[in-house]
Amino acid sequence: MRLHILGICGTFMGGVAALARELGLEVEGSDANVYPPMSTQLEALGIRLMDGYAAEHLESAPDLVVVGNAMTRGNPAVEYMLDAQLRYVSGPQWLGETVLAGRGVLAVAGTHGKTTTSSLLAHLLESAGMAPGFLIGGVPGNFGVSARLAENRGQSRLSEMFGANQRPQKTDSDPGFLSPFVIEADEYDTAFFDKRSKFVHYRPRIAILNNLEYDHADIFPDVAAIQRQFHHLVRTVPGNGRLIVNAHDERLAEVLAMGCWTPVETFGIGRGDWQAELIEADGSAFKVMRKGEPVGEVHWPLLGNHSVMNALAALAAATAAGADPRALLPAFASFESVKRRMELVGEVHGVRVYDDFAHHPTAIATTLAGLRAKVGRARILVALEPRSNSMRLGAHAEALAPSLADADAVVFLHRPELPWDAQRVTDALQGRGSTAPGVDALLAALRAQTRPGDHVVFMSNGGFEGAPRRFVELLA
Repeated sequence: MRLHILGICGTFMGGVAALARELGLEVEGSDANVYPPMSTQLEALGIRLMDGYAAEHLESAPDLVVVGNAMTRGNPAVEYMLDAQLRYVSGPQWLGETVLAGRGVLAVAGTHGKTTTSSLLAHLLESAGMAPGFLIGGVPGNFGVSARLAENRGQSRLSEMFGANQRPQKTDSDPGFLSPFVIEADEYDTAFFDKRSKFVHYRPRIAILNNLEYDHADIFPDVAAIQRQFHHLVRTVPGNGRLIVNAHDERLAEVLAMGCWTPVETFGIGRGDWQAELIEADGSAFKVMRKGEPVGEVHWPLLGNHSVMNALAALAAATAAGADPRALLPAFASFESVKRRMELVGEVHGVRVYDDFAHHPTAIATTLAGLRAKVGRARILVALEPRSNSMRLGAHAEALAPSLADADAVVFLHRPELPWDAQRVTDALQGRGSTAPGVDALLAALRAQTRPGDHVVFMSNGGFEGAPRRFVELLA
């Protein structure tokens, strides 16, 4: 069977392509952005790539077209696909029907922390000998690839999800307890022809609901619309599964109040079934309790309360999958986070430069709070690009300045095409903020302010024109 994947160089669709190739299928694809590192990774797998969305790319009539959610009506390849009546399916639907069916799916949903929590969960299951498959919207440091099948490598202990006293019996007719698969469960819509969230296609046995805030202003009118999609996910988790839910999040509590048919375990800092008690204020060490009983201590390289919450969620889900939580705790120390999650790019003349994937004020605030707890009174400088759809539309404009409270100085990339005035953000920073019309000007403004001992954080969910590494070179 030959697949043609439209939008193949996106993180999710690139992972779909890798899984399809691992299944032995012939895979090709097209994208408007065919360049490294994704292009070289896919070509190394024997996948043929085509630049652009020309209709002729589909004239050889593949057996199936897998459509990414960046595709729209009016796209030449999409119009040809429809006119020629080619068979087509969305990426999430193909994944759900072809890869996830018959697997013990562990889905990680939430406005923030999906990639890190998914990566950590896969790492914990691997350390427990469960050999999980996964598809993650980034490259986990412990694996070096964003997707793998890992099917039939040993047996999962998903049959133990209710503990020793109520273990369901594993049978040949119940493949859902075999072969765990960790999937980053995105609430963004599926395709131009399917406006449901991607995660409704995954049918998880265990689902993490990490948090829920307003985001994706280009497709959701309000937070209630996102809550409805999360409840659609809740409806798909079976009664013999498990929901792992943030105990602090009122919006998630409202989702569960719409109806819940699955056992729920909650997690939080000082709250919930799974609780953390900080040993270090920066979140690098904490105690874990489960229903009032001590589990042990975690010592690891990540920072911030948000990272502690991610850790609790992953630990609870891995335990629900049958792992021994006490035996998992040492694995936290060897966890290597995903690229661009407070990734240290370099240190020059006493200045440390980080690259962080930031798309929402809450993520900005919690990341900077974790860094502040680590560095004390050292100066923190932030370079911020409003790159996500919600950021560019101004949906988070009022929350941006408060989210930057822990920054000593902020340079905001205010491109001419930004449809709202960023000056209101920098004005609210009361002398700590400035704007720059382009990346070159931003780097120059940062360089003028930087001195030894500073921590400089570049925040964007896009490429930022390579700004973090360019700044390291500039300092050198």
